[in-house]
Amino acid sequence: MKFYTPQTIEGIARILNCDYIGDAEFPVLGMNEIHMVASGDIVFVDHPKYYDKALASKATIILINKEVSCPDGKSLLISDDPFRDFNKLTNHFNPFIAATATISISAIIGNNTVLQPNVFIGNNVQIGNDCIIHSNVCIYDNAIIGNNVTIHSGTILGADAFYYKNRPEKFDKLLSGGNVVIEDQVDIGALCTIDKGVTASTTIGKGSKIDNQVHIGHDTVIGKRCLIASQVGISGCVIIEDFVTIWGQAGVTSGVTIGEKAVISAQSGVSKSLEGHKSYFGTPADDFRKKYKEIAAIRLIPEIMDKLDKLK
Repeated sequence: MKFYTPQTIEGIARILNCDYIGDAEFPVLGMNEIHMVASGDIVFVDHPKYYDKALASKATIILINKEVSCPDGKSLLISDDPFRDFNKLTNHFNPFIAATATISISAIIGNNTVLQPNVFIGNNVQIGNDCIIHSNVCIYDNAIIGNNVTIHSGTILGADAFYYKNRPEKFDKLLSGGNVVIEDQVDIGALCTIDKGVTASTTIGKGSKIDNQVHIGHDTVIGKRCLIASQVGISGCVIIEDFVTIWGQAGVTSGVTIGEKAVISAQSGVSKSLEGHKSYFGTPADDFRKKYKEIAAIRLIPEIMDKLDKLK
């Protein structure tokens, strides 16, 4: 999430009421999660296990809960609770604004786009030309939708990320300040849910087709001309490259990459990154040929046990 106007480390520290290390005028351009950071971004870290990763990342401002040696060319914000303060910054720079109309006056709707009755369009939404948005679709704030997109009834674009910190007294929610981007020629079925990014965009690439009842988690990026069948569940921060096919009821864990032109069979469980140009099935999902050999070997177990009993 980039700020509308550049900030300084001193200004950010004033918002958070915390100490900082670095030049008071050190530039702050935005805030992002670790996998999305760029120069000028704030990233937060609150566990020693991840200190080195955050300090070595592309982020140039680290919101951290311990005063450590500051790498060259970077600044630190010293906070007793970086998670809380990251939320404070999201609220400050991208606050929730309640809707005042079913279709926001700040929304931009393209030529020849059809909005069926009972569609909700939030603040600052952009919808391109020649789209069809069917009834009871909810498009939350700041979503961007391209041209020739079809979205069927009951689908929700831009719900909050499923991202919580487990505190002793409760689960504490990380606020979502990102959005959803749907590129040209995408079809989205009925009753799908696509969560917005925490600080960036959840993106569906040009020409991809999504069946009914599919869930796509925060900050996931789906490439061009992918096919995703009914009841697939995709976690947050997943990268699905171009021309991937995922069949029904498959599940994909967070943070993995599925390579170009991979095919995932129905009811498979993807728990690690998978190479492109291969077909996979099973839980955990693995290469077809390897899985078939495993199944064949398992089927031989009763015969092997029977032979062993006869040898006794």
